Amino acid sequence: MKKMKTALIFTFMLSLLVVLSACSKEDGNTKVDPSPSASATATESAKPAEPADDGLFSIKDFSNIKTNSGEAIKGGSITFGLVSDTPFEGTLNWNFYGGDPDSQVLNWFDESLLTWDKSYVYTNDGAATYEVSEDGRTFTFTIRDNVNWHDGKPVTATDLQFAHEVIGHKDYNGPRYDSNFTNVEGMVEYREGKAKTISGIKVINDKQISITYINSSPSLLTGGVWPYPLAKHIFEKIPVAKISASPEVRQKPIGFGPFKVDSIVPGESVVYSKNADYWRGEPALDKVILKVINPSIIIQSIKSGDVDLVSSFPTDQFKENANLSNVEYLGAIDRAYTYIGFKLGTWDKEASKVVPNEKAKMRDVNLRKAMWHAVDNDQVGKRFYHGLRWNATTLIPPSHPEYHDATNPGITYDPAAANKLLDDAGYKLDGKFRTNPDGTPLEITFISMTGSDIAEPLAQYYVQSWEAIGLKVNLEMLEFNTFYDRVGSEGNDDTKVDVYQGAWSVGIDVDPAGLYGPDAMYNFPRYADPELDRLLKAGVSKEAFDVKYRQDIYKEWQQYMVDNVPVFPTLYRSVISPVNKRILNYAIGDGTNLYPYQIAVSQDKPFVAE
Repeated sequence: MKKMKTALIFTFMLSLLVVLSACSKEDGNTKVDPSPSASATATESAKPAEPADDGLFSIKDFSNIKTNSGEAIKGGSITFGLVSDTPFEGTLNWNFYGGDPDSQVLNWFDESLLTWDKSYVYTNDGAATYEVSEDGRTFTFTIRDNVNWHDGKPVTATDLQFAHEVIGHKDYNGPRYDSNFTNVEGMVEYREGKAKTISGIKVINDKQISITYINSSPSLLTGGVWPYPLAKHIFEKIPVAKISASPEVRQKPIGFGPFKVDSIVPGESVVYSKNADYWRGEPALDKVILKVINPSIIIQSIKSGDVDLVSSFPTDQFKENANLSNVEYLGAIDRAYTYIGFKLGTWDKEASKVVPNEKAKMRDVNLRKAMWHAVDNDQVGKRFYHGLRWNATTLIPPSHPEYHDATNPGITYDPAAANKLLDDAGYKLDGKFRTNPDGTPLEITFISMTGSDIAEPLAQYYVQSWEAIGLKVNLEMLEFNTFYDRVGSEGNDDTKVDVYQGAWSVGIDVDPAGLYGPDAMYNFPRYADPELDRLLKAGVSKEAFDVKYRQDIYKEWQQYMVDNVPVFPTLYRSVISPVNKRILNYAIGDGTNLYPYQIAVSQDKPFVAE
């Protein structure tokens, strides 16, 4: 799963990314099915989405495939708008990045060795193929012969081995080292300095490598293996602790994707040119320009044709701009959710694990449940987002329908129940606000992110809802990077923060351990518990190859998180993407068959709104 620093978003991830998650975990290729049937569906779905009688839109009424209109010209350039009120951080390597904005920069010039289908299962049509041993523990990867870094050097098996060695190194300062890596045979011994190599990783030849895992699990086929090589010929002479801040990551990053980086204005823009040696084939476009666009001016940029594509279009702005003449709106259910988190511990950098704090201000589950009861997220989705975000109930979003428990109502809006919980737990009213059970004043520090025009009004709504049940909550609005620094994205938790509103872009694998495991840096609540650990381990056990067993485990996990509330989900999200009508061969979402190198244009200049 991936952090939205998501979709973390940013998705996350969280990468896992999580990777982040939230963390941007998370790093899919945009691809589309170009078959005749898919084209027909796209044409039929190209009409602008219309609101229902109640004025609300539904994501079900959108297509995720751009209608092709006109013939592709040779070459051309496009401008991609990265919608953000803050600069992108600039950690431009999959092995180190921490947030969704950086992942959007990365997606144009670097990629995973593996791709996945609409069920999020790894396929063999990526830059590498793979085979799995009979016991499910050993994966053998074969990198295609024509896969080369942008400097012409081949991407090798040693580069994938080197990525694991760097992430497993004791001086590694990124967010990737978690249960997926400790599951590699010999990784823990390597990390602790007891071995000079990772015993489970064997380089067979220049293009072939095997990785053996301690435990076989279904997650290995849907995100549990690490498919991002690190160019050893560039990074091997740089101390591991200095790689993430090096010019080779921040100023002149390298990849093997369809475009290569020509220039960067840090945090503001990137110019890419086509990688004529791209392994899938020469890209249709000559150039891509990425620019950071503030949400407050994104509509003007779209209308004028200043941008052809945008990321994370603010869904609250869709209703008033649904009929722009120069774009087609695509839509899909996002692999993401927004949530409220409670700080319940800290991160031990040395041990790479969560340390619960039994004296944390938010330690009482009754207080946390009351705060969930107090907010009406159904109305938030309708009034702030016109139905394009909607009430979230559990921490597995509907983007994973096989595991999302649609029967679980979560904790419903019920201020009377919230007040009773607080009364029974001893939080007594002293005038307007409640005290702690011991009679001391209770003041809660709540941080949220700036962004669109509704970011602060939405955060203020939560503050007012909590005030209505007698809680004194002090709000701080922070820009993206500062917010995640204080929440603990670098492992440094600000102990003055009690509650925060974040968002996770979840990974293709349903396993939530990258966000909530005891060894996950993206476990920002810093919550750990033996029963939680049991459920997370059961979800990736051998028994979990039985889909019904795994569904039952994650249904139990979803209820466990509702009962214990280290975080609570607020809204599920849709992706709404306005695409200039000159763009061809483009889609959003997972499980289709077009890739970024196939994006083309039908004319030199963008269409402008009438």
